[in-house]
Amino acid sequence: MLKVGVLGAGHLGKIHLRLLQQSDQYELVGFYDENQENAERISKEFGYKNFSTIAKLIHAVDVIDIVTPTLSHYKCAKVAIKSGKHIFIEKPIANTVDEAEEIIALAAEYNVKGQVGHVERFNPAFIATKNMIENPMFIETHRLAEFNPRGTDVPVVLDLMIHDIDAILSVVNSKVKNINASGVSVISETPDIANARIEFENGCVANLTASRISMKNMRKTRFFQKDAYISVDFLEKKCEVVRMKDAPEIPGDFDMILQNAEGVKKQIYFTNPDVEQNNAILDELESFANAISTNTTPVVTLEQATDALRVAYQIIDCFKK
Repeated sequence: MLKVGVLGAGHLGKIHLRLLQQSDQYELVGFYDENQENAERISKEFGYKNFSTIAKLIHAVDVIDIVTPTLSHYKCAKVAIKSGKHIFIEKPIANTVDEAEEIIALAAEYNVKGQVGHVERFNPAFIATKNMIENPMFIETHRLAEFNPRGTDVPVVLDLMIHDIDAILSVVNSKVKNINASGVSVISETPDIANARIEFENGCVANLTASRISMKNMRKTRFFQKDAYISVDFLEKKCEVVRMKDAPEIPGDFDMILQNAEGVKKQIYFTNPDVEQNNAILDELESFANAISTNTTPVVTLEQATDALRVAYQIIDCFKK
């Protein structure tokens, strides 16, 4: 078993602590939180060992799970990597692309593995449909959330939209060609609602909308490709696939047939792929343990997370124009 320690015991940090303690691939050694009052309270309530310094925790483990605010990701990762420890970092990988690129360089220099917590890659609805997504040419995402002060220290692009950026980059096999975007600050000092249009070199277009001031929560993505439409509901963990095939010469009474202007007839049929329910956070943490144990590439690499961060900042830069 890999010995693991958690940096940061806020809302998400406490979830990671609980799941790591349950995991049969990790031995949870303890945690460090800079708010010692909070740390002592959590230690007393749940029994996790509270380390007095980051250095002491790093020394005692094989893997460091960084669940601190984004601004400190780089600093924590740098210390852990230079101590020869593997790192799991919550998304986004760092506060800036330069910081992210240095984390990549350090991980290579010290021969440690790193994975980033883009948890939607482990969403069961996305997993159920990912192999069906083949060369999508139009993608539409809506990620809407009710207002929560937690996370408003960064633009909604880094808080919410980056989930969809990463998911899209994982299925579109092409480089980004052009980005247009707009964002509006309503409550926070940074944009609370944003829309972005990403154009890829292969002609694919992705239209992303993210808001943290909505009246309801929504996390839906739709993929359109030749003869297929794939809908993924990340929130409800449901998916639907609508496919078209050449219509039979003699359609059945209940067959749904469409005919285009050229007279070509297509039959439409619906499928709802089986979605195996899981705990996505536990799965991503355990997938990292497996990558370390088998010396294989993590599911979400430091490089992939940096690509998502780079696109996120290109979107943010559009707000300033």
